[in-house]
Amino acid sequence: MSANVYLNAIGTAVPDHDAHNAFIGWAQPKIADPRLAKVFGRMVARSGIEHRWTVLPHADDGGSPIGPGGFYEGGFMPGTDARMRVYADAAPALSLDAIDRLAEQVEIDRITHLVLASCTGFVAPGVDQIIARRLGLAPSVERLLVGFMGCYAAVAALRSARHIVRSEPGARVLVVCVELCSLHLQDTGEIEKLLAMLQFGDGAGAALVTSDAAGFELEAPFATTLPDSEQLIRWDITDKGFEMHLSGEVPQRIAQGLADPDFATAALGGRNVEDIDGWAVHAGGRSILDAVETAYHLPQGALWASRETLHDYGNMSSATLMFTLAKMLKGPRVGQGIALAFGPGLAAEGFGFRSAA
Repeated sequence: MSANVYLNAIGTAVPDHDAHNAFIGWAQPKIADPRLAKVFGRMVARSGIEHRWTVLPHADDGGSPIGPGGFYEGGFMPGTDARMRVYADAAPALSLDAIDRLAEQVEIDRITHLVLASCTGFVAPGVDQIIARRLGLAPSVERLLVGFMGCYAAVAALRSARHIVRSEPGARVLVVCVELCSLHLQDTGEIEKLLAMLQFGDGAGAALVTSDAAGFELEAPFATTLPDSEQLIRWDITDKGFEMHLSGEVPQRIAQGLADPDFATAALGGRNVEDIDGWAVHAGGRSILDAVETAYHLPQGALWASRETLHDYGNMSSATLMFTLAKMLKGPRVGQGIALAFGPGLAAEGFGFRSAA
């Protein structure tokens, strides 16, 4: 008989360098068309984002990575090798910070499995191996790396942990999502690309998944794909980092997809909207949250945790959903929750959850 599976707790961490306003000051003058520059300013004001954090250090004079002495000084765009050297050091460190926050809530001894998701860097031995060594995990711990899936990778990581515990009820699975989006700044004056970069920041989330009845019970996962949408979200690996393509059409296409009853139902794993009292929607941007809220006719405040995450941290790719779930674990009890994320494909993936009895 399969075990019930629980997301016991989540620890989160961000760097201490807020570069959101510095990015805005760098980006807006790059838009040559005054009309489009004004559009950019309006979109900044409407973004719902107040802070985005970066692992990149302050410049020599205390300024941003774009300022004198910073990583991107004078508009210089370092090569992918330089960016990956930062990733190799900073991704494990930020992951361990999140694990420390997790350890303040639950015991993280006797870990049997480690699942790590990341799409913003590569290093071998992997971040999973670096973490395992620094934590002193047994060499027998089984590791799984979920790579390059983007914003819904937290769903894949937690789903994998659920499968593990259902097959091995004694398993204690450490799940980590870490993303360093700020390593991939691109020098461009195109408003769509600048608006895409406006969304992203760095962060890490760490969770413990077991059969111990505490936190959120993880229910059946689901996945579906919006037809003819594969070019709307993608990453291209270039000599100057990973170039993110996030089409401005994404919110509209999601809204159009959710207007189809079949897609809307599939994007909830067959659940009825009226039965759901807890919404953990990936904070991919204000307009995406608005599209979900409108399509499902949700009451004001239904996406409170997602909007708080977006306001405080921006979009941290796979780590974002972990931050939203962490907020909800500290909030009101959830009778029937839904975790939902959109990403490359254009795919919608998620799972059901509820507060432990």
